[in-house]
Amino acid sequence: MAAAAAAKIAPSMLSSDFANLAAEADRMVRLGADWLHMDIMDGHFVPNLTIGAPVIQSLRKHTKAYLDCHLMVTNPSDYVEPLAKAGASGFTFHIEVSRDNWQELIESIKAKGMRPGVSLRPGTPVEEVFPLVEAENPVELVLVMTVEPGFGGQKFMPEMMEKVCALRKKYPSLDIEVDGGLGPSTIDVAASAGANCIVAGSSIFGAAEPGEVISALRKSVEGSQNKS
Repeated sequence: MAAAAAAKIAPSMLSSDFANLAAEADRMVRLGADWLHMDIMDGHFVPNLTIGAPVIQSLRKHTKAYLDCHLMVTNPSDYVEPLAKAGASGFTFHIEVSRDNWQELIESIKAKGMRPGVSLRPGTPVEEVFPLVEAENPVELVLVMTVEPGFGGQKFMPEMMEKVCALRKKYPSLDIEVDGGLGPSTIDVAASAGANCIVAGSSIFGAAEPGEVISALRKSVEGSQNKS
């Protein structure tokens, strides 16, 4: 039987104090974060405009952390080289803009030394990403959006857990990430569905004790894995 994918807690830096990004990244790592989740939005695929390669490059000088980059952009292939040069670790693109060129995209991401992932919006059927996981040159992570991408602080959509369950059933050792509205009140349903990579923004950065929230998220994932 395939080994369970390890729990990874990824604070969403979109909720951090951007004026003190290096200090916030350091604080999250010290409090137990496995990854730092970086939301890259182009103002086109989603209405919000956030950060790009220059900010990743600046942050990389101050941290050795795994920078889990989620590309909410219309042309992900344009970002592969700049992000690789900037020091991105993971490069997760959206299936909705990559239906025709995902093979080439995965290849270029891997060639640049980054880890490829694919994400899907709430309205996109989970079946669309199966070929990318089963390809000869596959993605190594699937990110199931549990809110409509674009803005932090939205309410978790529990109906998205059907996608997580379907993925976990088919791919026992795949990294399955969830993003949107995750926190102490919603983690158990995500963990029991099979998610092992947890992105959380407001619930971590807005907490009086963010380290306790990170620890609670991890315990829930590990507890669910021990039961299954």
